[in-house]
Amino acid sequence: MKNSKSVRTLKKAIEFVLFLIGLILLWQLFYYLGVDVLKIWKSYSMPSPIGVFDTFVKLISNGSLIEATLNSLLRGAIGYCISIVIGMGLGFLINHFAFLHRNLRPVIMGIQTLPSICWVPFSILWFGLTEQAIIFVVIMGSAFSMAVAVDNAISNVPVIYKKAALTMGANKSQLYFKVIFPACLPELISGLKQGWSFAWRALMSGEVMTTSISLGQTLITGRNLADINQVMLVMIVIVLVGIIIDRLVFSTIEKHIRRKRGL
Repeated sequence: MKNSKSVRTLKKAIEFVLFLIGLILLWQLFYYLGVDVLKIWKSYSMPSPIGVFDTFVKLISNGSLIEATLNSLLRGAIGYCISIVIGMGLGFLINHFAFLHRNLRPVIMGIQTLPSICWVPFSILWFGLTEQAIIFVVIMGSAFSMAVAVDNAISNVPVIYKKAALTMGANKSQLYFKVIFPACLPELISGLKQGWSFAWRALMSGEVMTTSISLGQTLITGRNLADINQVMLVMIVIVLVGIIIDRLVFSTIEKHIRRKRGL
């Protein structure tokens, strides 16, 4: 059983690698036809796999890409953890109090639709060009989405669960910690995953305004130097980090919860 599971995992990994190789070859063909054959684009305006790889080697050699990625991850983690505390607390309050649910939830829904870049001027005016300014943008970009997710997760718990617990003599504390929170946990994890994606995107908006080493700053440097390959490389790194975090953290938690519930 264990061996067959390992074989399936290996097959999936090989399939994914082959798929990525196919995408890269298709990208290189697209670049060759558009730049060298049809001459639709200039070479400096269209990234190529070879150019991106050369830039990758250069930034890895001087250590700037690794440092930028680690700095961004640290800021993102700090902002995300603060967002979890704020978002879960706010979500619980608007779910628990009908007045807040009627009046505050629509406001939160409206704020959630704001692009993260809208908070950059506030962060600069309030905190200056500091680490706190970047973390502020991350919090404002993700906390409200998590508040809505928490409210939805609690609201979607079947009413019969709550009635059964109350019939058996559960108090308010037991109702939440023994019934509601365990029942809404899968949806809550999905909300946390969504909150991370919002936080990671907001981080890039916050980092473009600073000169400290980060992925956002490396992206803007590539733009200022008209180096389209560096811009593309940073975009790929941002996507890869998002995928890795999802696979290592959230997918692992989801699998553990499903396994624990016999799913």
